[in-house]
Amino acid sequence: MTLEDLRIFVAAGESASLSALARQLGRTQASVSQHVARLEREFAVPLIARSARGIELTEAGYILWELALQGLDAIELARERIRALQQGETGTLTVTTGGTTVRHFLRRAIVRFRDGNPGVNLRFLPAGSSRRCFELLRLGRADLALATTGERAPGVATRTLAFQRFFLLVAMGDPFAQRERVCLDDLRDIHYLGLAEGIAHRALLEEAAAAQGVHLEPELAFDDFDTASIFVELGMGQAIVPAVQAHNFTRTAEVCAVPIEGLPEVPFGWGFRHQRHIPATAKRFVEVFEGELESLARIRGVRIVTDGSAVG
Repeated sequence: MTLEDLRIFVAAGESASLSALARQLGRTQASVSQHVARLEREFAVPLIARSARGIELTEAGYILWELALQGLDAIELARERIRALQQGETGTLTVTTGGTTVRHFLRRAIVRFRDGNPGVNLRFLPAGSSRRCFELLRLGRADLALATTGERAPGVATRTLAFQRFFLLVAMGDPFAQRERVCLDDLRDIHYLGLAEGIAHRALLEEAAAAQGVHLEPELAFDDFDTASIFVELGMGQAIVPAVQAHNFTRTAEVCAVPIEGLPEVPFGWGFRHQRHIPATAKRFVEVFEGELESLARIRGVRIVTDGSAVG
């Protein structure tokens, strides 16, 4: 068994077929198959099941795929840490997150971090979904992710920082603006302005509503809550947004945020490739941001997590 065997096998576990993988890698299918076959001989168990639809991992194959992925990531992390050590641990810190997260969560932390770490080039890599954030993290294109947590992300460790309630965002002249709260049943006839498909918040909202017999289908779909809030302000409909965004929108626009009863809270927090071995610059950024969490705890609908329990 070699590192190349494991690299090929991990890639195979994410591919539709060995022939497609071979084309992607510029190799022959026989060469790719040899790497998989060598591992199957090593473990004396089938690792890949072949069918007319392509390939899929066996139970044993999935175990090897998940742990091999972690091992290969650890080797890549070691390379990065050694390079950082040689460069005096400065260089670039890359954080991947949603396109508008910097505005709603990170502005003060960025200023504090830059003041204390002037030699670090801080870079933000926007992603349209939490899944994409974690993919960029696992591929080594980012050092940290700040995203919705809760979903399983192979090869990525997550740590939840807080939970947010959902609010119905409406224009000031909307009849809902006079309500102290709304329930899911109230949402049946709204002009729903929602997020695009594939975004974690949309899936969470729609699944929770469907479980109680309420169907949510956006009349207009957007890539982020900020865009939806603009159309709410224009009187085009209503949007469902998390607590921090709701708080900020009501400060800067002619909109009102009404708490929604019956929806689960949404968790957000950090994603790491290896939580115990992140670069020193990433650790400092985490510490600076978490020092700002007290200000979020004062926002209605936010619960901060400390020592494994939620407070706020």
